[in-house]
Amino acid sequence: AAKPAASAAKPGASAAKPAAKPAAETTQKSSSIRVDHERLDHLMNLIGELIINRNRYALIARSLESGGADVDISQVAQSLSETTYAMARISDDLQDTIMKVRMVPVSSVFSRFPRLVRDLSRKSGKEVDLVMEGEETELDKSVVEAIGDPLVHLIRNSVDHGIEPEDARIAAGKPPKGRVTLRAFHKGNSVAIEIEDDGKGIDPEKMREVAIRKGIITAEEAAQLDDREAVELIFAPGFSSADKITDISGRGVGMDVVRTNIKNLKGSVSTNTELGKGTRFTLSLPLTLAIIDALMVNVSGQTYAIPLDAVSETTKIECSRLTDVKGRKAVTLRGEVLGIVELAEMLDLPRTDPLPEVLSVVVIHDNDRRLGLVVDRLLERQEIVIKPLGAYLGDLKGISGATIMGDGSVILILDPHEIYVMSTSKASNSLGNETPKGMRSASSETPGCEEFTI
Repeated sequence: AAKPAASAAKPGASAAKPAAKPAAETTQKSSSIRVDHERLDHLMNLIGELIINRNRYALIARSLESGGADVDISQVAQSLSETTYAMARISDDLQDTIMKVRMVPVSSVFSRFPRLVRDLSRKSGKEVDLVMEGEETELDKSVVEAIGDPLVHLIRNSVDHGIEPEDARIAAGKPPKGRVTLRAFHKGNSVAIEIEDDGKGIDPEKMREVAIRKGIITAEEAAQLDDREAVELIFAPGFSSADKITDISGRGVGMDVVRTNIKNLKGSVSTNTELGKGTRFTLSLPLTLAIIDALMVNVSGQTYAIPLDAVSETTKIECSRLTDVKGRKAVTLRGEVLGIVELAEMLDLPRTDPLPEVLSVVVIHDNDRRLGLVVDRLLERQEIVIKPLGAYLGDLKGISGATIMGDGSVILILDPHEIYVMSTSKASNSLGNETPKGMRSASSETPGCEEFTI
């Protein structure tokens, strides 16, 4: 009985906090955007066209109501089609214009970093240059406002624990002055922001040792990790590889928060490092948070949306081509070994039908890593509006949001990065077993894929 009372007290406590900061929140939300007059004129013209189309729909509805048997159905159908096409053109134009209005250059957030690097350089006693590139690259204003803190954290880490002291740099044959590069550029339908330093890089062996010492993973799990996966441990909660924690920061402290913040923006963080040469963190961010292109797929009788930016290709693969590699199924596709997982297994969905001999596979990519997802059916490509899941559903693994379809049904949107992470963790959990957990090899007695479960 005490627990409900305690939990009931929490909402009251948390509700009291927002009351203390309405002024700050109002200031942040009411921040303005400068808009070209021509764009506003164009928006006004589009609104006018929308009103004309609305009147056309009303006219068609009245003719149907009053026409009775004299109504020419083919004529009404043609009018409806023409009006719908016009509405589609106007809505596309309206969406494009609104997106352009919301776009602001990243220079608005980059401009704070030269002073930050100068202060950090003075505090740490290291000479560091900051090079900024692509400041004119544009992003949605809400995204630009949210990336400031993650970038501050990454730059602090680069200066404090990425760049070596001057004597160590000279001994390694490097220029005495360190360099941190901050660049932004378009990459497909997203924007990439890179934070690169020419420091000492991240040692995978040290990552394994620290992770074992802190109890994040066991020695057996560490032995199974390749160097890239070992470097990714930097994003584990509570992980720090710093020899000593300074008031600036330790590389790794709070890196899980950086990844969480970027994930909340429907983006991802990747790491590229070379020992003795330096480290590069790449943030991949969507141009806008509202509308995306998605590939619709059917899994266990349910429809899901996969962001099209993360889809490399769709293909059909014969079950007989699948082999076991490091405890999970894989196939050689155009000379490259591709891991294969069943999406129903990832999402803990019951299988409605046995798998066919030819599998429908969606190949997704998480930065430069690829994974094949087995689905029941490939559906159409569609433009969808992203809606947050809300507090009721909470944080569902592998799901980044939801969308509402034309018929009113709610479709969940998959998070490709989290699906990839879930697939690797399931594979590592099943290593060392003769029959990995959640897997049965294709039976020699039963043809096809009926016994194949990933």
